[in-house]
Amino acid sequence: MTGRPGAVVLAAGAGSRLRSVAPVKPLVPVAGRPLLLRVIDALRAAGVGRVTVVVGHAAAEVAAVVAQVPDTLTVENPAWGRAPNGVSVLAARVHIREGTLLVMGDHLVSPQLLQRLVAQGPVRDGVVLAVDRRLGHPAVDEADVTRVRTREERIVDLGKDLRIYDAHDTGAFVVSPALVAALEQLDSPSLSDGVRRLARAGRALARDIGDAFWLDVDDPRALALAERHLARA
Repeated sequence: MTGRPGAVVLAAGAGSRLRSVAPVKPLVPVAGRPLLLRVIDALRAAGVGRVTVVVGHAAAEVAAVVAQVPDTLTVENPAWGRAPNGVSVLAARVHIREGTLLVMGDHLVSPQLLQRLVAQGPVRDGVVLAVDRRLGHPAVDEADVTRVRTREERIVDLGKDLRIYDAHDTGAFVVSPALVAALEQLDSPSLSDGVRRLARAGRALARDIGDAFWLDVDDPRALALAERHLARA
């Protein structure tokens, strides 16, 4: 173990919108490298140490790929097919400490985004969410993205159906055991449910990513955008 922060990656879902391209979404090749490994690459480039990946769909196949990467481990969410993603967070609860990064296994995020997220440190007994205030960005699927309403640096509410909002959820967080405690109080919770509960207590902050790159690789269109971005990079 090192003094570097750890990370949890949620990669349990089936990814039905990408099934026409690849049967296992976290392993879909993006410019020749599995999407999940590109997520781990970004975490390592941002200075993260131990990475815990939560698996579910095709668990053995995903775990075999993760096992090729040093200082990684997997935990399984057996309820992945019938419960929201907050249950995947709970599957990794023993690996969540103050300052742990939490990211999605299907979101490409740049090391710069992660560095900006952690630059000011964690919120004690709370969460910090990296938000994109560039509303209308062409790479974002407005119909599917989680919307965030903030007041200065505090999150007021978030959800896919918010009508009044000023930012998008990038899927990258700095978390603490407080998130686990919030999720444990809810029945079959989503991650947004837990963050919303902390927001009501004033313990959820939004951190602006500026012009840093991120992309939810959720369908063939987004995959093509990811390929083009990496080709330019």
